[in-house]
Amino acid sequence: MVSAAPPGALDAHLVVRRGPFTLDVRLAIAPGETLALLGPNGAGKTTAVWALAGLLPLAAGHIRLGDRTLDDPAAGAFIPPEGRRTGVVFQDYLLFPHLSALDNVAFGPRSRGRSHREARRAALGWMSRLGLADLAGIPSRGLSGGQAQQVALARALAAEPDVLLLDEPLAALDVTTRARLRRALAVHLASYPGPRLLITHSPTGAFLLGDRILVLEEGRATQEGTPDEIRRHPRTPYAADLAGVNLLEADVHAGVAWVRGGLRLQLAGEAADGPALLTVHPRAVSLRLDPPPSGTPNTWQAAVSAVESLGERTRAQLEAPAALVAEVASGRAGVLGLRPGAVVWVEVDPADLAAQPG
Repeated sequence: MVSAAPPGALDAHLVVRRGPFTLDVRLAIAPGETLALLGPNGAGKTTAVWALAGLLPLAAGHIRLGDRTLDDPAAGAFIPPEGRRTGVVFQDYLLFPHLSALDNVAFGPRSRGRSHREARRAALGWMSRLGLADLAGIPSRGLSGGQAQQVALARALAAEPDVLLLDEPLAALDVTTRARLRRALAVHLASYPGPRLLITHSPTGAFLLGDRILVLEEGRATQEGTPDEIRRHPRTPYAADLAGVNLLEADVHAGVAWVRGGLRLQLAGEAADGPALLTVHPRAVSLRLDPPPSGTPNTWQAAVSAVESLGERTRAQLEAPAALVAEVASGRAGVLGLRPGAVVWVEVDPADLAAQPG
């Protein structure tokens, strides 16, 4: 059971130097809020997790959790990992291979001073809550990737942490398992009352699980905002490439995706029936003034709600029946007369729609 004490906010200024690389980023996460730290490989995402967990000391800055100071080099303050009350799910899970799944989960409460019996009772409670009770006696080396991810999450939660850190928790999973566990993770995150930091390089995971997103590039924050703010107004080429991927929730049946709001989209190739996530790049969303030829799949009329110039390219926000971002050459935008309130025809080639289980 999570600690009854009200969780505090996380306030951190992380300055970590590792050879020629320097991480310098500020994080502020309220209780019950998930901040997704999104960035390419080498941006410093995992370094941030290690610093928050106490595995890497700060060179400068501070880490405060509620009314506790975990690290402050200027003040000579440093609490080691075992005293921080942080729950960490590492990207490779780091389960103890010689222990069963149950004893791995029990490690958390044991580290908080509970007896062996109490720790195992608490661990079994968490495993039952997460639907993992049937894995209790299995050695961790015998778990699948998806099972290990869930056991690692149960171990982190069983420690009654004041903050939850998740480092690429879905990265090692196949597409189907990742979609299923993303849904389960969303439920578990929503029930955890403390601040949550999700590390990811996947825009899908960041947009679906994060209340806010902080984009990290080369050790520095380049943008921060809600998923919708990042998607509509990216400030760097990296953010534009990631946030530019339109994400639509749909139900697929017989090769047709029914998007929420009533839009019907034809898919190319095979797609499993059931809930799905559709992605399409803004540059693959074609705009025109005249209706497309009769029989052209995936065409509809939409109103433009916002327009933003990116120099040689222009991005247009389209509204009902589905919110999409389209990106066209700026010269083409002038021909189309793109402005808020304009109505255009939209066309998306089925081959440009990617579908994955939702």
